[in-house]
Amino acid sequence: MKPELLLPAGNLEKLEYAVKYGADAVYFGVVDFSLRSMRKGELITFDNLKKAVDLAHDLKAKAYMTLNIFAFNNDIENLEKSIDIIKDANPDAIILSDFGILRTVRKYMPHMPVHISTQANTLNYEAVKFWQDNGAKRVILARELPIADVAKIKEKVPDIELEVFVHGSQCVSFSGRCLLSDYMTGNERKANQGNCAQPCRWSYKLVEETRPGEYFEINQNERGSHILSPKDLCLVEHLQKLVDAGVSSFKIEGRTKSLYYVSAVAKTYRNAIDEVLKNPDADLSKYFEELKKVGNRGYTQGFYLGGNTSQSYSYDVSKGLAGADFLCEFWEKAEDGFFKVKIKNKILLDEEVEIITPDEQFLTRVVAIKDKNGLECELANTNDELFIKFSKNPIDYRCALARTPGVLYINKKCKAN
Repeated sequence: MKPELLLPAGNLEKLEYAVKYGADAVYFGVVDFSLRSMRKGELITFDNLKKAVDLAHDLKAKAYMTLNIFAFNNDIENLEKSIDIIKDANPDAIILSDFGILRTVRKYMPHMPVHISTQANTLNYEAVKFWQDNGAKRVILARELPIADVAKIKEKVPDIELEVFVHGSQCVSFSGRCLLSDYMTGNERKANQGNCAQPCRWSYKLVEETRPGEYFEINQNERGSHILSPKDLCLVEHLQKLVDAGVSSFKIEGRTKSLYYVSAVAKTYRNAIDEVLKNPDADLSKYFEELKKVGNRGYTQGFYLGGNTSQSYSYDVSKGLAGADFLCEFWEKAEDGFFKVKIKNKILLDEEVEIITPDEQFLTRVVAIKDKNGLECELANTNDELFIKFSKNPIDYRCALARTPGVLYINKKCKAN
């Protein structure tokens, strides 16, 4: 069976781009019921939930709604008030981890497919059988499982769908069940209520209790030491192992990531999956090189190959570093071969750039830049909205993006560990 490629949809624009760049399905949450707090774009709320589901369906993709918070009494009450909206939107499945939310969904939407979130820490086949007995169609396995254990679960429970994360940020805590954010923000930013402050990405120093105010570096790094920060997961070179293990869905993390990240990662995994299905022995290393062009804290295979070690942590990198800069987003086709674009990072006249679309990827050159008044420029600055002419244009400019070519700089820990 062909595995599903599942991408995050942090807003409606990212939903569209994710599907057009290759996703078979998308997952998204709404405020108060999701483990991610969205900030930009046309956010998905109860007001436009049906619009989001319909958009995915119009693009021939499935839409999964996340209700995977750990719920308090008021959360259950608020969910009950919103049930009719969810019914009307009719997503293809609900992703959840809380027993109370499961009972509520079963009570009001008995025929709604249920996917059990990775937050449920499912590690063994008996747990999968338990969820199956309680009506689950799919279980999203914990990221702490080696592939051999995934295969054994499928062997023991062959008639259930298994989903695994294959790419993106990882939590320092077991399957994301972390209390660090709650504790270190005075209980103001609860990780499992969708508002994690990511203290695992913070820089830490050492202090000896009899010497208050004297801070010591934990290692030789002027920025301190990111002792809790895991590298990002990347399993693109190991997709055949997951296919052989019986995985039904390959999941990408990143509902708060950029439009460029969602598009580029979707395109890369779409091509990699298609190639490995045609040739199980295909060399997928070129796709790993492609993924260096998107933000990452260094890559690791985590627990999946059984080799999770201290090398799986990024001790000197807090934020993801991309090997290529996202330069612009295409908006409209204008006169005389120009395109109206939104600049994300500065572009120079005569600069070589790489354009990617759902169907193309090629190098071209900036041959002219004009501002809104039609005046020629030699520089387009970040956040400008202006007009650019390229030496070669995409066949279909809709959803086209431009970035710097090649891998300009590499996170020194970006190799696979």
